Amino acid sequence: MSVLTHARPTSRTTTYDQLTPFRQTLFDTAIADALDAAEAANATDYNRAMQRAAHAAGLTIPTGGEVTKCACTGCYCTAIFDTAAPGLRVIETTDYGLALHQCADCADDHPTPVED
Repeated sequence: MSVLTHARPTSRTTTYDQLTPFRQTLFDTAIADALDAAEAANATDYNRAMQRAAHAAGLTIPTGGEVTKCACTGCYCTAIFDTAAPGLRVIETTDYGLALHQCADCADDHPTPVED
């Protein structure tokens, strides 16, 4: 007996450059909406916007999860990732308490801020 599943892939990273222009626009709009919701302290709208951003990027995140683009200042990285993925580095926190992350590859190659 075989079992069919309809589970979506659980990839935790992609790159902005791999998205179609339409999906880039969807992602950018969802991230902007998430930032607006964070500023307004509206968790429900923030979580919905994060789910939309993840879907636009082709990523699957749990309810309440977050996605972001690499905030690396040392290169032109276009990684988009689940902020719960391993190996990330928080490089700054926004005025609204949101962490800006460096992807695992950038954190390994050129951590920001530079470690002594």
